[in-house]
Amino acid sequence: MKKKLSTIVVTVSVLVCLVQAAGDKYSLKVPGGLAFSEFKGYESWPVISISRNEKVMATTVGNPAMIEAYKAGFPGNGQRVPDGAKMAKIHWSQKKNAFFPDAAVPDKLVNVDFMVKDSKRFADSGGWGYAVFDYDAATDSFKPGTSAGTPPQGNDAKCGYACHTTAKERDYVFTEYGKR
Repeated sequence: MKKKLSTIVVTVSVLVCLVQAAGDKYSLKVPGGLAFSEFKGYESWPVISISRNEKVMATTVGNPAMIEAYKAGFPGNGQRVPDGAKMAKIHWSQKKNAFFPDAAVPDKLVNVDFMVKDSKRFADSGGWGYAVFDYDAATDSFKPGTSAGTPPQGNDAKCGYACHTTAKERDYVFTEYGKR
């Protein structure tokens, strides 16, 4: 009986550790308050767009508020994105497709960038909060991006503001919503 109880305790302990390890990314936060947990479920949000350069490829996804803004005609309709809209941009290194070598496909996860529209909380950065979380394959974990990352990133909730000012007329959003 003791052996059975001991096996159950060990099994439960392992399961608790696995659950805690899986939830670690949701405990991360960048200075200025933007937390990974604010984007829980981003993995299943609809695709807004894809992009790539010589180093990485990316998929940008949006929560329902962001998708509705695009469907309503943003940015061409001249409207601002509503508070609560969120986007996540997932970057991977790339490799040739084994079955179609002219095509590139995702390889290793590099990082995830987040944007949230909250005009009160982020009034001094165009109403948007930003965060970059770099992925470390060796530990299967994320950490806030830093100026030592590739590309270098500020690691606070305003980290993307300087770059996004070039799209100020589009409410600081670069991403196009492809016709469907």
